[in-house]
Amino acid sequence: MTAPVTAAATGSVAGSGIAETIAEPDTSPTAPAPVSAEAPRRRGHLRGRAWGLYLAFAVIALAVLWAVIPGVFAPGDPLTGVPADKLLPPSAAHWFGTDTLGRDLFGRVVHGAVNSLSGALIAVTVGLALGTVLGAIAGAVGGVVDDVLMRVVDVLLAIPGLLLSLSVIILLGFGTVNAALAVGLGSVAAFARLMRAEVARVRRTEYVEAGFGSGGTFFAVLRRHVLPNSLTPIVALAALQFGTAILAISTLGFLGYGAPPPTPEWGLLIAEGRNYVGTAWWLTALPGLIVVAVVLSANRISHRIGRNAR
Repeated sequence: MTAPVTAAATGSVAGSGIAETIAEPDTSPTAPAPVSAEAPRRRGHLRGRAWGLYLAFAVIALAVLWAVIPGVFAPGDPLTGVPADKLLPPSAAHWFGTDTLGRDLFGRVVHGAVNSLSGALIAVTVGLALGTVLGAIAGAVGGVVDDVLMRVVDVLLAIPGLLLSLSVIILLGFGTVNAALAVGLGSVAAFARLMRAEVARVRRTEYVEAGFGSGGTFFAVLRRHVLPNSLTPIVALAALQFGTAILAISTLGFLGYGAPPPTPEWGLLIAEGRNYVGTAWWLTALPGLIVVAVVLSANRISHRIGRNAR
């Protein structure tokens, strides 16, 4: 009587084991990995970000070409116009319309790129050079030197950037170069603080300690190991400051502290059309869109460089 019961129990156990074996997923190395439903969406997101980066580079490259060879894109004279063609809306003949003197606005925007971009380049160079030197000295030497330099930097950070730029322009005088120098001096503090933090971080790494332990001098280790490994975030900040400098110089030009009329400068072009917003919107809107596009493109490139640095 017990044999049939045992056989039945054995059969049920075997059947249960077979069911578990069939239900158990194959986890062997040869089994294909399950495809997540989020993978196509993630790939599309990354592809969109890549296209955004390509577009940012294209905008910056176009602006640089405008500054280098403006005659190729706008052959006419940006300072002369036809009075009969004043305040014409955008058309095939005048892509950005004309201003109050009949001058082609697109040509003035193209020829104004050299003033805005060169001013931004000067500003970034001044801030990068002075800020990097001050930050490197503070982070490398430390002690009292670090405290003194950082307190000076804190004072610069406490002053609003526009107010500091206006104060420097009042001392130096008006003009694109003086406005660029003023904006550059206002950005010294940001470069100095970042450079000081990076140098202080790199100095604590093992390969720097190994460099000192192998007999390397202070300046040799600083030149070979510390500075090269501290500059990538500075480059990202420089790209960000390039867009910020364009915006600041355009703001100073809008307020009348930049290039004098009739010089084609982006901020000045926006200021010249502010009295005609209701009747000739293109005088302020289209140069303003160019400034926004260039600044956003510089910020996008800076963000990408910063991510690579991390």
